Amino acid sequence: MQFLTQSFSRFLRRRRALAHFGRRPMLGALAHGQAPAASVPLATALLRDAAEPPADALRRLISSSQGLSPPEAAQRLARDGPNEVDHEKPLPGWLRLWHCYTNPFNLLLTVLAGLSWLSADAGATLIIGLMVGLSTLLRFVQEGRAHQSADGLRSLVGNTATVLRPAPDAPLRQEIPVRQLVAGDVVALSAGDMVPADCRLITARDLFVAQSAMTGESAPVEKYADPAGTVAAPLEARNLVFMGTSVVSGTATALVLATGPRSYFGTLAARAQAVETVPNAFQAGVNSVSWLLIRFAAVMVPVVFVLNGWTKGDWLQAFLFAVSVAVGLTPEMLPMIVTSTLAKGAMLLSRRKVVVKRLDAIQNFGAMDVLCTDKTGTLTQDRIAVARKTDAFGQASAAVLNFAFLNSYYQTGLKNLLDHAVLAHVDLAVELRLKEAYSKVDEIPFDFVRRRMSVVVCERDLHGEHHELICKGALEEVLAICTQVRASAGPDGRDSIDAPLDAAALKRVLAYTQELGTEGLRVVAVAMKELPPAQVTYAVADEAGLTLVGVIAFVDPPKESAAPALKALAAHGIRVKVLSGDNAAVTAHVCAQVGLPAAPLLLGAEVEAMDDVALQAAAEVHDVFAKLAPLHKERIVRALRARGHVVGFMGDGINDAPALRAADIGISVDTAVDIAKEAADIILLEKSLLVLDQGVIEGRTTFCNMLKYIRMTASSNFGNVLSVLVASAFLPFLPMLPLQLLVQNLLYDVSQTGIPFDKVDAELVAQPLKWNPSDIGRFMLFFGPLSSVFDIMTFAVMWWAFAADSVARQGLFQSGWFVVGMLTQTLVVHLIRTPRLPFVQSWASAPLLTMTGAIAVLALWLPMGPLASYFKFEALPLAYFGWLAGILAGYFVLTTLMKRYYIRRFGWQ
Repeated sequence: MQFLTQSFSRFLRRRRALAHFGRRPMLGALAHGQAPAASVPLATALLRDAAEPPADALRRLISSSQGLSPPEAAQRLARDGPNEVDHEKPLPGWLRLWHCYTNPFNLLLTVLAGLSWLSADAGATLIIGLMVGLSTLLRFVQEGRAHQSADGLRSLVGNTATVLRPAPDAPLRQEIPVRQLVAGDVVALSAGDMVPADCRLITARDLFVAQSAMTGESAPVEKYADPAGTVAAPLEARNLVFMGTSVVSGTATALVLATGPRSYFGTLAARAQAVETVPNAFQAGVNSVSWLLIRFAAVMVPVVFVLNGWTKGDWLQAFLFAVSVAVGLTPEMLPMIVTSTLAKGAMLLSRRKVVVKRLDAIQNFGAMDVLCTDKTGTLTQDRIAVARKTDAFGQASAAVLNFAFLNSYYQTGLKNLLDHAVLAHVDLAVELRLKEAYSKVDEIPFDFVRRRMSVVVCERDLHGEHHELICKGALEEVLAICTQVRASAGPDGRDSIDAPLDAAALKRVLAYTQELGTEGLRVVAVAMKELPPAQVTYAVADEAGLTLVGVIAFVDPPKESAAPALKALAAHGIRVKVLSGDNAAVTAHVCAQVGLPAAPLLLGAEVEAMDDVALQAAAEVHDVFAKLAPLHKERIVRALRARGHVVGFMGDGINDAPALRAADIGISVDTAVDIAKEAADIILLEKSLLVLDQGVIEGRTTFCNMLKYIRMTASSNFGNVLSVLVASAFLPFLPMLPLQLLVQNLLYDVSQTGIPFDKVDAELVAQPLKWNPSDIGRFMLFFGPLSSVFDIMTFAVMWWAFAADSVARQGLFQSGWFVVGMLTQTLVVHLIRTPRLPFVQSWASAPLLTMTGAIAVLALWLPMGPLASYFKFEALPLAYFGWLAGILAGYFVLTTLMKRYYIRRFGWQ
């Protein structure tokens, strides 16, 4: 049973195209926040690597501190394969061609060609052979284009790694795709990087790595290059870093030990894939449509076989005819058309600066009705500048910018836009005499619990050396570790007086910063304390007893395009929710500037206090959230999904990956950190809501076109079988020969190759489109029998009007039904592609008009042309075409009326 119900998934596996459908595995999803055990050989090898000095590890892997030469790296890549945990080897051209040939349609045609050859009918054998070649070539070309498009788009937004590759005429450090890394490579790591493989550190400076997905530790882990002591498991080794984890701060060079499926992450993914065989929601939907048609075939085909064998007495001909009906009902073209349509849509999306990493993401993209996003860069310009630099009470202060500059300059974490705005004051480096007067001692990296980070510098002056711990971060979190406050004095603000941070002083500080927030300024607090130079290493516990030096206020103006983009998204049925880490005042001010109502606003502390049920209700009514931690964003996304929404999440930060994966559709930008791009399903080449809105419309257009084909195929096939059943019961001959039925099927499939290029009416893409396979069955049962009504009318015309009522005259009967069947099938393409009146209110695209028109002309020509005898057709009398026009007109009118009734009763989508 599973073999039948997973036809689309099986098609993807045979074509080695599963990578184009479904998300790549992420470490957090596989490890579930627990330390997973490695296999014994892998654990033994990693512990050996951790224990030996770096020089020994380099010698064992036949490498050097300068890395591998390009020729050596190429040899190892050819030997070991790409650095991908879910790599599918490309299908050889000859094998893909073979798969395109081996389908029921071609195999049955081959049997008929063999029978024609045995009967010495060389002409028929040649014609059928050409049909087989055309069918195979059509599939081969379509599938090839689809795979090339999908592969090209994935490579366009793939992550890269900085690798050391000594070459005569090239820089030592080169950026290469992560998939090209091999064991023995030496890579450079810095803040924001995803660790691209299992590595042993060679050098490390203030390196902190987030590996909570593997160990469950919430805080980043500091890593060192020194050989590890006695450890029980590889994850405890402080000189090993693992594929899929990410660098929070610091820099390092590391030796690649294992890549792809041989890595720690790779072994987890292999175990998960070995037991995970359930198709995703999109694959299950396509499978359900295939299974629906197969069930009809399983019921109808035996009945057709028995009826024709019993009434005609020719059981061989009845068998071939029944098999031909089965081939016509079997949706063998469905996987190819679906894949081709999605691939074509993905290419069109890329022209609108939207790159799709997995093809089935297009369906969720079109169905999205809620978009969760931060405000920075989407609602604002992402051009942050220092607006004010004052003490904690609003007086001008030169010292606060100096301390902030030292903090941003020496920190090795991922520098945000606020850091860049501070560092833009390059004159401070000269004024502060950085190289002469300061040196870095240590740093305490940022995390989203503390919401602050500190550096410790050694200052040398006339009185000797002393250490300064300089902390910068969110106001409330910095205030929590301060006991003193510094007030500016003097006309230029260079003198200062320290005083206790008592309740009165705290009230003044909060009032001033609240005023800044209502002006839309983002506030960062700066604090410091002096320490004796004896201490060398520092930790979070040292962030205590600080003096609040002052605050820096930043301005980030709203985008001019933000308000129109929000209106466009709302008009297209997408509700935007702002999930910000900033305070409430700043968030509300920005939202008001772009026309997004901020009230009621929900804070992270309130989210923290809610259980899942309460959060689901709150997430439904609130559109603006402030002061959120990454975990809050993930919970809000999951709460909205639990309420039945199709949720998109747009993020580009190092801690956005959980929310990106929790969403139905993860959206990032090409300038995002590696882990965010890896977790996303769609990459925007420009961080703009207008670009996103245009992409949504293009995605809905693609999904509409895919749905057209599925509906047409299901209803047309069902109607044909009903007609065959009626004809088989009452006619003394077959209503159509097996070869004729197969020709009709081939021509119909060819006519629909223009669907991926078709236009879509504006109202069809105005609202989110959800994938609902159960509607296909209702649509099929409603529209399928309409064609049968006119097929039966054709039978009557051919029987009584043209006396095609005997075995001797069956050729004329079959020719007449062939033409009617072919023309109604091409006509229904235009009738079902739009809820409007075709050819009057809505025209198909030029490619679809050309293909259906050409097939209609060919269907009229075949019984009248020189090839008619090969297909056992007979020329149709002139009077037939008058009846044909009437039948087609009646079919057009009845289908249009029934379509209007269907729209009133059920809606179109």
